[in-house]
Amino acid sequence: MSGKLVLVTGGSGFIGSHCILQLLQAGYRVRTTVRSLEREPDVRAMLRVGGLGPDDALSFAVANLTSDAGWPQAVAGCDYVLHVASPFPLKVPKDENELIVPAREGALRVLRAARDAGVRRVVLTSSFAAIGYGTEPGPAPYNEENWTNVDGPGVTAYVKSKTLAERAAWEFMDREGGSLELSVVNPVAVFGPVLSADSSTSIEIVQRLLSGGVPACPRLKFGVVDVRDVVSLHLSAMTHPAAAGQRFLAVSGSFISILHIAQTLRERMGAAASRVPTREMPDWILRLVGVFDPTVRQIVPELGKHKDATSAKAQRVLGWEPLSAEDSIVATAESLIQLGLVKR
Repeated sequence: MSGKLVLVTGGSGFIGSHCILQLLQAGYRVRTTVRSLEREPDVRAMLRVGGLGPDDALSFAVANLTSDAGWPQAVAGCDYVLHVASPFPLKVPKDENELIVPAREGALRVLRAARDAGVRRVVLTSSFAAIGYGTEPGPAPYNEENWTNVDGPGVTAYVKSKTLAERAAWEFMDREGGSLELSVVNPVAVFGPVLSADSSTSIEIVQRLLSGGVPACPRLKFGVVDVRDVVSLHLSAMTHPAAAGQRFLAVSGSFISILHIAQTLRERMGAAASRVPTREMPDWILRLVGVFDPTVRQIVPELGKHKDATSAKAQRVLGWEPLSAEDSIVATAESLIQLGLVKR
């Protein structure tokens, strides 16, 4: 793939940095957007943790999801765009539009700039958040035909932001996409090797379990997927002819509980997992905490729900084969320990 240039938005993020790694390893030239060039040393440091030395095939552009400035220059000369950047805070925003507006308007800015620059295809990083919320789970696993009901019960600002951003992207393509192609990847909770202390909300689950910061496991189930598999799916969706105009769920096997994650850590991490809890937390305790903690409050509606999702489409159409959830959880834990990010 020598000579082909790919723009990765949000290269300083967890998924974005792994996208840069795999693209460079595959022989692409990569340009990545950052909000400030002061982040360039951070990104290069993450790539070194990932095993990559200095690379002249990586360049940087300044662009922000909330402004038109910089996007024409960022996409200029690019063959493909991986639009990974999207706000995902650890704390609940006071105003949901703090998430919704940059996610939706940022996606439209990237698509518009890519179309005008003659980019072949954009791969948008969406989420299971755009698929499996605001509705009651049925007997069959969620798939790419399902959409979140943003007016449904328990739908958070983040879930709304991902759903409305993806909806807006598809509507843009129908109205004014021109020759541009769009593919969408919808990951569940993303785990796997961290490259810096600035990773993701999903990673914090393993971090807190290892650090003994969780006395018992909330009765929650969710899907797990490894960041390396999420990125490999992005790269397949970027070039595979059958991926144009399609969305792909990224999940490894069935949904699992936090208790299962804890058990996996204790079984496979030895003494490093000595502080990991071994029992589930009664729902009423989490509900009580949620009265005072808005971050906890937003997960209370998911207590005890038995959702599931399938990645059969990605496996069938693109030949995607993810790692097991357990291997991804262990890889997360090992990297956190290696980087000294587990508090004792």
